[in-house]
Parts: sequence; C-alpha cells; structure tokens
Amino acid sequence: MVRYAFIDSLRGVYAISKMCRWSKVSRSGYYKWRRRAPSARDVRKLEAERLLVNLFSRFKSRYGSPRMTVELNESGLPISENTVAKLMAKQGLKARNGKGYKYFPNVLANNNVSDNLLRRRFQASKPDEKWVSDITYIKVEKGFVYLAVIMDLFSRKIVGWSLDSTMTNQLIIDAFEMAVASRKVEPGLILHSDRGVQYRSGEYQALLLNEGIRPSMSRKGNCWDNAAMESFFARFKVEALYAEDVTTKKEAYSCVFDYIELFYNSHRRHSTLGYKSPNAFEQDHHRMCA
Repeated sequence: MVRYAFIDSLRGVYAISKMCRWSKVSRSGYYKWRRRAPSARDVRKLEAERLLVNLFSRFKSRYGSPRMTVELNESGLPISENTVAKLMAKQGLKARNGKGYKYFPNVLANNNVSDNLLRRRFQASKPDEKWVSDITYIKVEKGFVYLAVIMDLFSRKIVGWSLDSTMTNQLIIDAFEMAVASRKVEPGLILHSDRGVQYRSGEYQALLLNEGIRPSMSRKGNCWDNAAMESFFARFKVEALYAEDVTTKKEAYSCVFDYIELFYNSHRRHSTLGYKSPNAFEQDHHRMCA
C-alpha cells in the first residue's frame, strides 16, 4: 500500500503513531504490512503506476495504452503495452478517443486533497505569506525532464526549484527543501498546488505539517486556481526555453538556472511590482520595515 510505504520511508524521523494518524491508516495495518515487505517487483510496479498516472494526467486523458507505452519507455521506464493496458484498467484510466469514453477517477484521486485556501487571491502583504507551486515538463531528445517550482506571491520570486528526468515525490521535495532553506518560514504560510499525486503524497504532506505550513489545492481540473504559476511557466518557455536548442537534461538545467537565478529573480521587471525585479522589490520592503 502506498501510504504504508511512505510511512516506512520516514521511519525514525516521525513517530509511527503520528504518521499513521496523518495518513488515516491503523498502526496494526502498518506493522502487518511491514512484516511482509514488498518485493522488488512490487516496488517497480508501484513506480510504474505512479508515472503512468502522472503522464496520463499530463496528456489530458488523450493517450491509450499504445501511446502511453511509448511515453513511458521514452521516460526511461521499459514496460510492455500489455502491462500498461493492465495498469490503466486497474486505475480506471481510459483515453478520450470516441463515444465510448467515460471518466473514472483513479483510486488515488481523493487521498490528502486539501481545500482551496488561496481562492485565486494572488496578492500577499508580506514575504513568505503565500507560496504557489507546480510542475511543468521540458521536451528533450530522449523524452522529457520535469521542472518543479515554488514562487512567493508577495514578490513573485522563485524561492525553490528542482529539475529531474522523472516526476517523482523527490522532485517536489527538493524544490520544497530549497525554499525552506532560503526563506524564513513561519507557521501559517499557505503553500498552494494542484492535486497532482506528488503533492498528495504522505511524505510531502508530512514535510508541510512539520513546518506548520497550510496546504492548499486547486479545484479539480481548474488551472486558473494556480494562474500565477501557469503565467510563470509561459514566460519561462517564451523568454528562455523556446529560444534555445535544449536536447539534454544538462542543457535543460543550464537553461532553467540561467533564467531563474541570473535573470528572473535578479533583473526581470514586473508590472505588478512597479517594474522592479523580485529581489529589488523584497529589498525595498525590508528597508521600509527596518
């Protein structure tokens, strides 16, 4: 079971009783699961399911098992079309390809779903009051790489980001840890995201809880609830990515680093900030509050 695996991955960091309570599972169930630890085959199957669900959602239910098999193989996961078809059937995933299409929510759809606390209020009165986060993909020569970003809505500064060739929990955890290490996080901070499976994972939710951060999630299928992040990704792709010939993960990382760290945070002027850069806007705020 996915939640048991997350609890086990954090064993020794948090109390088992607390993690079971957070994940809404029984301690006895966890210990029973642990006594029969999953095989390597089960672990590979679970990882394949996660990636399949993510890619199916990313392509907006347009691909059936043949195309999903190609996408999974190009993402670095060798898997047969027969196995993909079985996993899609298990998750209730059916391509939107004709009159027979009907949506079936997958079994993970309602785990750890948070209310929309942000409610499209994209302005903040001070730094580290409201953060937003999301994931986008970058096409490279051999599949895709994935970029997770966290933005502070006060200054529109990118406070955390991570890029990898797989869209796992670790991708958003790395971005989160960068943000927490670089900012002054106080209990009550809102961190908004969509309902992606990574953001609903017990491991990620436990990190937010440990920092006193209030999770917020967009309503189902409503990209405008996270419009600030959608806008950033659009600017990044137009102003940087599409202007370069990015074919490898290394080149994608260089493109992202150059745009965020060397241009966007330090120099890009925002009309909503009085045509100041995020760094300059925050520096002015700190001088006024000193």
